[in-house]
Amino acid sequence: MPKRDTDTGDYERFRQTFFEECTELMGTLEGLLEALQDLDGAADQESLNAIFRAVHSIKAGAGAFGYTQLVRFAHNFEAVLDSLRDYRIVFSGSVLQILVRSGDVLATLVDAAQAGRTPAADFGDEVSADLNALLSGKSASPTDAMQKLITPATDGPAAETTFTIEFFPDAEMFRHANEPLLLLRELRQLGTLTIACDASRLPPLEKLDPEGAYFGWTMSLATVHPQARISDVFEFVEDACRLVITPVVAAPSTEVHSEFALEPEQTAVTGTSPAHAMSEEPEKTRGRAAASIRVDLARIDRLVNMVGELVITQSMLAQQISDLALGHGKQAVRGQDDLELLTRELQECVMAIRMQAVKSVFSRMPRLVRDVSGKLGKSVRLLMSGEQTEVDKTVIEELADPLTHMIRNAIDHGIESPEARAAAGKPPEGTIELSALHAGSNILIHISDDGGGIDKDRLIAKAIAKGIIPANATLTEDEVHELLFAPGFSTAEKITDVSGRGVGMDVVRRNIVNLGGRIQVQSVLGKGTRFTLIIPLTLAVLDGMIVAIGSERYILPLTSIIESYRPDRQHIRTVTGGVQVAAIRGEYIRLVYLQELFGVAGTITNPAQGLVVLVETAQGAKIGIVVDELIGQQQVVIKSLSENFDPVQGISGATILGNGRVALIVDIEQISRMTTLTQNRLTSPSLALQAFGAAA
Repeated sequence: MPKRDTDTGDYERFRQTFFEECTELMGTLEGLLEALQDLDGAADQESLNAIFRAVHSIKAGAGAFGYTQLVRFAHNFEAVLDSLRDYRIVFSGSVLQILVRSGDVLATLVDAAQAGRTPAADFGDEVSADLNALLSGKSASPTDAMQKLITPATDGPAAETTFTIEFFPDAEMFRHANEPLLLLRELRQLGTLTIACDASRLPPLEKLDPEGAYFGWTMSLATVHPQARISDVFEFVEDACRLVITPVVAAPSTEVHSEFALEPEQTAVTGTSPAHAMSEEPEKTRGRAAASIRVDLARIDRLVNMVGELVITQSMLAQQISDLALGHGKQAVRGQDDLELLTRELQECVMAIRMQAVKSVFSRMPRLVRDVSGKLGKSVRLLMSGEQTEVDKTVIEELADPLTHMIRNAIDHGIESPEARAAAGKPPEGTIELSALHAGSNILIHISDDGGGIDKDRLIAKAIAKGIIPANATLTEDEVHELLFAPGFSTAEKITDVSGRGVGMDVVRRNIVNLGGRIQVQSVLGKGTRFTLIIPLTLAVLDGMIVAIGSERYILPLTSIIESYRPDRQHIRTVTGGVQVAAIRGEYIRLVYLQELFGVAGTITNPAQGLVVLVETAQGAKIGIVVDELIGQQQVVIKSLSENFDPVQGISGATILGNGRVALIVDIEQISRMTTLTQNRLTSPSLALQAFGAAA
């Protein structure tokens, strides 16, 4: 019978859900293995349990979709982890390296399955051989007294135990697409299994509910595995079934001497296992993980957009009520204030849905540093901070590749060899710092190293040799640093599998620019280099100050504003290049005239007659923006300008005010880099306003 379209759609939806879960599970697996590497060969039972659960979940899902190669490898991986949990294999540094390599193979097989590729038949065989060697007992044995204390003493092969398993699924189990047949197949892999189907609950045909669950199974399993291993098979369905596991013939008491052995009356369980009982107390201490649901990103985007429209409508309503109140509409004003408060709270809640901590990207970097530094024969330490800084999900997805490129470059080009560092009076171990923080309406990600820094003369010579710049070029420091991002440019002396092909930094720049961000470079020769990624929070909401410049209205991000003031005429000076500065509390602040940058007519040109808004950039620099007047503070919804018009330098977006007018949002970071009108004539914002207003 041919598969119906709805069946195909359901299959693809379940398949997509499986790979989404695989992404989360592989992230968890990689983080746990990375944590074990930091423990110098020690492993706690809870970490091993968590790794086992991740591999087991991937294996179970892969079996449901027929990915046999993935299932086969995951089964071997799982078997080794099970032996580690039962102390039949001694955990050591060499064992950990096999686990790490196994995680890499598993990730590659998952990616291949998702892309519809078929890996080579012998892919992963080398790692599988190492796993089988561990299982056959050809690996390390206990080497210290402490390990001997925690390793169960055995004499000869493990005794076989027979368990009776009563398994009766609930209807809820089937609603979550769990298949009992897969569980029974997995049980069969643990030993000799006898199955009897119990149909006593099956009602007459006329009373049968097609979504009900009526069958159950009573099984007898003879296995050398412990009861905890049997319970793990049902781990993800134990809340949606009735499960009773009872040992029929217990192993002789002389076979196992362990502090974890259970008394006979403790072995019968219902829907739980000794492994769960062992971890019950730590679980109480840790608390339950936060509940979550998976939602299609398109639905979130639509919700965010609708809330944005709600904010605009509320703003327009506020303007109309304010115009009509005139002293006799106080009740309406109070109602409007309540609506504004609730709208803002709703908006903040909706925006928080899309936010994720950068930890999901940062967690990949320690492994990268370890692998690349080992390949290059360097000793490098990675320090991370700000992992809990929250970024929009879209930004998170685009950060992985740029950070990977920059960390690799920092190790290859930045950090010197141990011998060179020793000759320079530095410690043999280099340091890379990776940090994230919010700064105003931006996210700053710093990647710094204490290496040799950027040799500007060598950089210029290389650029001249490649024909990127003429031989007589005179470059500023910023222009020299810009050479790093030229396509095909590399300072590597030889091409390796780490770097040297010149395909890294230009890709980094392109990815960051696509996010509406930019990169700043600071370097001191012999001391180190610091890259700063400045990524604006372009998603949706901004607390802004509406300012008037002639007949136009602009929005300044409120988080960037320090103060506003009207300077005295004698405190204003003109310096070289026609740039004006104003003295304020012992500092000279450069003045920026938006009417000149954006070509607005009919404005106040004397700061002493208008106002100066003192703002601070993400790097701490201060500039004074000259405006005609302040209209007021308002939360605005950011609309992308590039979707309706060409990008405008100095403008990060646009919004619709309460009176229906379009106002442009000023990009403080770009404005601070502009100097004179002749050097920075911009695309006409008036045309942008017209285009955006027509589209809105």
